[in-house]
Amino acid sequence: MGDIREPQRVLLVAGFIFAPDFVADIFKELTSEIGGVIMKSDRIPFTHTTYYNQEMGTGLTRQWCAFAKLVVPDVLVMLKNKTNEIEKQYLNEKGGRKVNIDPGLLSLSNLILASTKNYSHRVYLSGGIYAEVTLIFKGHRFNPLEWTYPDYREKAALDFFTGARDVLREKLVGRESSVSKE
Repeated sequence: MGDIREPQRVLLVAGFIFAPDFVADIFKELTSEIGGVIMKSDRIPFTHTTYYNQEMGTGLTRQWCAFAKLVVPDVLVMLKNKTNEIEKQYLNEKGGRKVNIDPGLLSLSNLILASTKNYSHRVYLSGGIYAEVTLIFKGHRFNPLEWTYPDYREKAALDFFTGARDVLREKLVGRESSVSKE
């Protein structure tokens, strides 16, 4: 029988898809709940699917961010519920969302996203929330999987998550050295 150990801390991350007229400072909403943003990706056109067009319109933009605070991975359900609440605050005149938020956890070995939709490669957590390993870190880089969304396969996404992983690694090393000094 294995010993139960505290999991290594991870970075909270979020991906955003938003409508062209969306100007709300969504980062302030999230940072009030989960802490400051440590890095943001460039904004890129969201062109891989028309899935959100009926609800959000066309000309959508994609951006990712990572939050500064290291957390235990079991916060993913809470984070997905919070981002769902925030999405509901920003509805367009038709009642559709102006922003889609994909919360996740970045560890040294993978990127895990939360979803409300079940599928064969997702694991149920609790409260209607599922987890999906979206990227794995192997061979000194992040690698997509068979089910990884096309925008998470893009160089911009892989570069962003690699940079965020570097920040996480530095934070974990700093955390370990401060603990060993106590």
